[in-house]
Amino acid sequence: MAMPHDIDTSQQALERLLNQIRACRCCARVLPFEPRPVVRARVTARLLIVGQAPGTRVHETGIPWNDPSGDRLRLWLGLDRDTFYDDARIAIIPMGLCYPGRTPRGGDLPPRPECASLWLPKLLPLLPQIKLTVLAGTYAQRAYLGNKAKSTLMKTVWDWREYAPEYVPLPHPSFRNNRWLRDNPWFEAELLPMLCEHVQHALRP
Repeated sequence: MAMPHDIDTSQQALERLLNQIRACRCCARVLPFEPRPVVRARVTARLLIVGQAPGTRVHETGIPWNDPSGDRLRLWLGLDRDTFYDDARIAIIPMGLCYPGRTPRGGDLPPRPECASLWLPKLLPLLPQIKLTVLAGTYAQRAYLGNKAKSTLMKTVWDWREYAPEYVPLPHPSFRNNRWLRDNPWFEAELLPMLCEHVQHALRP
């Protein structure tokens, strides 16, 4: 168990890194708005949530998952807003830290790849108490599962037992995935109850 002094020293190192991240402008020339990296973490966090990238509402507020997708994700995890945003227990680190913009068809662009290569190798070692990592969407699953990820998101989520309890892959909770959820009732019947159990276990002191 880490001693209080060790935690304080590690938290100071993490805060310095988070300040660097929030000041990052490496993608400024290709982003549609002024960069606003959105990330939350403390060294005591036990649950890590990895999504794709902030949407417009998250960009405006600076609060991760502060949108209907976040409401659904909290429902899936069995968490209220206060617990979800308790960064002493839950770290939130998307694959892309800034809003990437929109495609011509109106969907969000993929996360910028620079964030993962630049910041994840520095961030993750400072989160030694993570017990469970929730991977929402294809980009998160490919990054964290590597060659263990299946050829499609549906196959990866279907085989969630291969990755639990260290990782739990999820579809992105966007309402664009309503049809997928209707076509795959096993997700709510089998995966979500297990996910809630693992979340509570990870957060338990």
